[in-house]
This record gives sequence, C-alpha cells and structure tokens, in this order.
Amino acid sequence: MRMSDMIEEFIKELFDDEDYIEIQRNDLAEHFNCVPSQINYVISTRFKPSQGYYVESKRGGGGHISIKKINTTKSNYLMHTISSIGNKLTSQEVDIFISNFLSYEVVTKKEAKLLKVATSDNVLNVPQNIKDELRARIFKNMLINLVED
Repeated sequence: MRMSDMIEEFIKELFDDEDYIEIQRNDLAEHFNCVPSQINYVISTRFKPSQGYYVESKRGGGGHISIKKINTTKSNYLMHTISSIGNKLTSQEVDIFISNFLSYEVVTKKEAKLLKVATSDNVLNVPQNIKDELRARIFKNMLINLVED
C-alpha cells in the first residue's frame, strides 16, 4: 500500500461515526514519518467536494485542518459528476471516476464493469481525434441512466 493510500485510510477511519474531524498537519506527518506536503497532497486530491468532503485549512501552529463529510445522495453525486465532465474524457479519467464511484458505493461492481467496458479503447474503434469526445458522451449518458428519480 502506498503512503498516500495509508494516509487516506487513516483519515477516513477518523470519521468513524462522525461527520467532522480536525487534524494537525504536522502531527499527522510525524505519525506517518513524512513531510507535511504529503498530507496536503492527500487532502487536496482525495478529500474534494466532488468526493463528498469540505476542507478548511489554516496555516501556522502545525497546520490545523478541518474536514467535514458532506452527505450526498447517489443521484446528487452522479449529477455533480456529469456536470463536471467536459467534452472529452480519457480512459485514465474514466478509471479514476469509476474507482471513486466504487469507493463511495455509488455504483455496483457490475455497473462499474459495464461503464469501463463501454468506454474502453478496445470498444471505441474510431480515429484518435474523436475517441475522447465519444467516450465522454457515452460515459455521461450511462451515468444519466444510473440517476434514480
């Protein structure tokens, strides 16, 4: 397991039954024997609003960080994702979305597999200059069909 993954898991375990936590950047860095910027990286990449978190960071005194878990519904999460996708989407970006969906239990493993297969380079046998645009359109359409009324 990579250091970033361990830090993310540790922070998520702090939530347990809580929706709000406060941590000290330096204390966490010391705990994991890493630099505080590693903690910043994990928080900025894995605890974003699109992933259901609101982060407030204050500099000085060890770097106080407040993280609030935002309770969103599956439909809200999917609609937010759809609106955040531009006109093009790479295969790697799809993988990241699907990984997040699985982590937050927004889709089932079967749905994730279908999303991945339908948007894979093997299926999109079109010229490279339109592949990412077509992938985005297919992915968005599939997500719209997963939104519950």
